[in-house]
Amino acid sequence: MIKHTINKIKLISIIIGILIIIASLLFLLKSKLLFLTIGIAVIVALLPFLLSFLVRESKEKEKETMFLEFARNLVESVKAGTPISKSIASVSEKDYGSLTLHVKKLASQVSFGIPVKQALQTFARETNNKVILRSVALIIEAENSGGEIGCVLDAVVTSVSEIEEIKKERASRVYSMIVQGYIIFLIFLVIMLFVQIKFMPLIFNSFSGSETAAVFGSTGGYAGSDSSGIIKNSFFILVLIEALFTGLVVGKLSEGSLKSGVKHSVILLIITFLALAISKIFG
Repeated sequence: MIKHTINKIKLISIIIGILIIIASLLFLLKSKLLFLTIGIAVIVALLPFLLSFLVRESKEKEKETMFLEFARNLVESVKAGTPISKSIASVSEKDYGSLTLHVKKLASQVSFGIPVKQALQTFARETNNKVILRSVALIIEAENSGGEIGCVLDAVVTSVSEIEEIKKERASRVYSMIVQGYIIFLIFLVIMLFVQIKFMPLIFNSFSGSETAAVFGSTGGYAGSDSSGIIKNSFFILVLIEALFTGLVVGKLSEGSLKSGVKHSVILLIITFLALAISKIFG
């Protein structure tokens, strides 16, 4: 039901974006606002996808945190002498956020007589989380090798805890680098806008009607407004490329994944586009 609602919102946002583009082409074709309105239309169309990605990423992190809590509770119960099947049923009464339904289903499967190993495999597969899949695989493999389930669970909890601590430590260490990356990009953006708005008109005005402009025109190049338009478009493309790759690098440094850098890229691309669009209106 929730997934259906999200897909409906995405479809509506795409339709609204298309309608804004059509209205812009009909009523603002020769206006300076055309570039800005088309950009807003694209942002409106893509925003639900970005929010969905961020929510999904947040839930994945929550699942990892809650799985660690679930595993710790399970270890305590098993070490107290409670069988693993009863321990799962006991700890399933607690709240584990987005993992709660999966834990309750795991407990139900075990209570219906499904083997713990099979129930754990189903649990890991349905959560579709790399950390949980890897942890459950380790638990099953270690138990198959003759390890005691309590010790195995304890070792997995320790391993996952250490990994999470390393992730947090890395994120805290590179936080300043993330801020620096954003600041450096914003400075770069301001400089490019200043060059485009202030310097380029002066340069082309000084060259207009001169021998340099005549040479460019006679050699088949572009002169005047055509040349100015090409250079401005080159600036625009350059800044967008810079925003894209700056975001990817920031994500790779902070969270170790280019996929996580997508959100930073989208944020920087939106900032860049709005800044350039506004500069076209007042430039």
